Amino acid sequence: MAYRVAIVDDIGADAEFVKGILTDWAYNRQIGVQAEIFPSAERFLFRYAEDKNWDILLLDIEMGAMDGVTMAKRVRRDNEAVQIVFITGYSEYIAEGYEVAALHYLMKPVSREKLMTVLDRALDKRKQQERCLILESAGELVRLPFYEIRYLDVHQNYVTVHAKGDHTVKRTLGDFEKELDDRFCRVGRSMILNLRYIQRVTKTEVHLPDGTVLPLPRGAYEPLNRAIIAHT
Repeated sequence: MAYRVAIVDDIGADAEFVKGILTDWAYNRQIGVQAEIFPSAERFLFRYAEDKNWDILLLDIEMGAMDGVTMAKRVRRDNEAVQIVFITGYSEYIAEGYEVAALHYLMKPVSREKLMTVLDRALDKRKQQERCLILESAGELVRLPFYEIRYLDVHQNYVTVHAKGDHTVKRTLGDFEKELDDRFCRVGRSMILNLRYIQRVTKTEVHLPDGTVLPLPRGAYEPLNRAIIAHT
């Protein structure tokens, strides 16, 4: 499998420098990478409209008519999985990177060692995203990437997996706990939470970004907070 990486920068020399580091990183890690340079945000989005299968975006910010942050926001509308890294000479945009869940923000001139470290993180996240639950629901097999799962809860002898849709199966929560990875945390006897979807925790409730509010069992507040800190 070759990971697809887009380098979007209107300064050709900077883009080629980044591509050289990317090529060396891929060789050292013995992985396949297909890299492509785009001289503007508009050129990338034109391509993206036809082909959304990208793993990592390495983006400049100040680029002609459309900046990299605006481009990233458009990509994020329908792509939660792609890893976004900003490589720029403008530090004032750091806060905006959080709006598009950017993995990292590197200042030009980019350090070879720092970029390779960030690429390692991006690769780890993509590998995690490739892990899936396979469920039999409503007479068909459903493949749910871990990163889409918000939480699981139990009602009687059934577990509902809440992702982009809800899928209810007759299995135990313990079965799922063994299958899921460390981004998930068991909360009491009846719920498993994806730590990445937790927006706020009180003594009695867990708030998710979509407005969902889940009851927090007695005694679960401290262990959940420790899990969140350990996962950060």
